[in-house]
Amino acid sequence: MVDPLAVVNAVVAGVMLGGFYAAVALGIAIAFGMLDIPNLSHPAFVVAGAFSTWQLNSHLGLDPVVAGLAMAPVFFGLGWLVYRLYYVCFERRGEAALQGLAFFFGLLFITEVALVMTAGADYRSVVAPYIGVSFTVGSLVVPQRMLVPFLVSVVMIAVLHQYLLRTFTGRAIQAVAQDEVALRLMGVGPMRIKGLAFGLATATASVAGALLIIIQPVEPSIGREFIGRAFAAVVLGGMGSFWGMLFASIILGITESLVSDMWNPSWAPAIAFGFLLPTLAFRSSGLLGRKL
Repeated sequence: MVDPLAVVNAVVAGVMLGGFYAAVALGIAIAFGMLDIPNLSHPAFVVAGAFSTWQLNSHLGLDPVVAGLAMAPVFFGLGWLVYRLYYVCFERRGEAALQGLAFFFGLLFITEVALVMTAGADYRSVVAPYIGVSFTVGSLVVPQRMLVPFLVSVVMIAVLHQYLLRTFTGRAIQAVAQDEVALRLMGVGPMRIKGLAFGLATATASVAGALLIIIQPVEPSIGREFIGRAFAAVVLGGMGSFWGMLFASIILGITESLVSDMWNPSWAPAIAFGFLLPTLAFRSSGLLGRKL
């Protein structure tokens, strides 16, 4: 017999897990959903963000969230450089499909190897007052190591949503994915805007990495676990729709949590992805369509 309290706890845990998935998928929602750049290496940058957070936490004692935010400008610059290389090698010559996938797939493994060489292959973790602490509401148990990443993720999504809606650069990022010619007529260079957008997408990986290492210890190859989930959340929610992506991430998180608690944890990814197929079959634009 199913325990209703266990179901409620699993749903709450799934919602918070989905919030973290949304933080990982946010950069892909910008790069892939808005710029049509298939950045398969994004989860590897998330892991790089986690290791950067570990370094600042262990050596300087910075709070993990603060460390992730502090490294965001560095990751922004790294993302801008990656886009410049991608543009020169592929996009400028009109070879931005299969070749681009190979480029980012290779970058994924290069990043993993670089992390192994610099930080080792061991699992790393951080220390913070809210890690290992839970609070209860009646019979509901809420671990703070899951609650903090969920709240930070929602705030990050809301801030970026407002930035893209209310600033000139944000509106230019939206326009570059829809009509580059019109953007040029306004005197704005599409390559510069795409570089800024890709840098912004990569900067979110720094924060998402901080949230990842709060939730669990990390090792260099752990990012591969999130590639499928992140892309599924972006497609399921609607290409470029931040709130749709968050909603889809929460659906995936709840499904995985329920299946893991009630049946077999190894079934969780397959059943979660099962939601993707009928959604695309009956609503190819995703849950909320291609919009912010």
